[in-house]
Amino acid sequence: MKLGQRLQTIANMVPTGVTIADIGTDHAYLPIYLMQQKITASAIAGDVHHGPYLSAQGAVAAYHLDHAISVRQGNGLEVLRPGEADVAVIAGMGGANIIEILSARPEVTATLKRLILQPMIAASLVRTWLYVNNWIIIDEQLVQEEGKLYQIIAAEPGEMQPVEPILNEIGPLLWQTKPPLLKQHIQELIDHLRNVVAAMAAGGSEVINSEKYREYTRRLNELEDRIACL
Repeated sequence: MKLGQRLQTIANMVPTGVTIADIGTDHAYLPIYLMQQKITASAIAGDVHHGPYLSAQGAVAAYHLDHAISVRQGNGLEVLRPGEADVAVIAGMGGANIIEILSARPEVTATLKRLILQPMIAASLVRTWLYVNNWIIIDEQLVQEEGKLYQIIAAEPGEMQPVEPILNEIGPLLWQTKPPLLKQHIQELIDHLRNVVAAMAAGGSEVINSEKYREYTRRLNELEDRIACL
């Protein structure tokens, strides 16, 4: 099993010898790879949709890993019992959806030793949720695959020190380590906010004088200041 760069980066964040739960597993490529490489002791591959569930079952059977990977159909962490997995991977979903999954089964989330999250949008919301719910961000990576930039966040239980709000947008460890893709990452954040601000400005003076418009403008200015420092 050969993974793309996004899944390979996620796999590199998985500690050796753990039981992993891949939530939204699709074809179960990640748990299959982790078992083949003898990184994980066992794995649970969960997906809410019947089609991906069947695809995962087929892939696991094709690689003769039925004994080590349990394929389950269910919504989010509903496929897990408390303490059944050490690490949960939730990748390829929106940030709000990831938060909903983690919040829906607190008795399961509380027993996890590591989260590996790859939000497609709203990564800042995910980082804020981690801080509020006593998770420490221990690693952040930027990966480019097929022209798209992905943020991958690993966190473990613990009390995280507060960071400047703008670093929830950028990623506190990304800003600290300054990987090669950081400038592109911040530029994408700037481009998105510029579009939002321009669309709001078209709404007239009432919108321009709103607190939300001022907040977006402030964030945009902060991001522009940060990128000027790189």
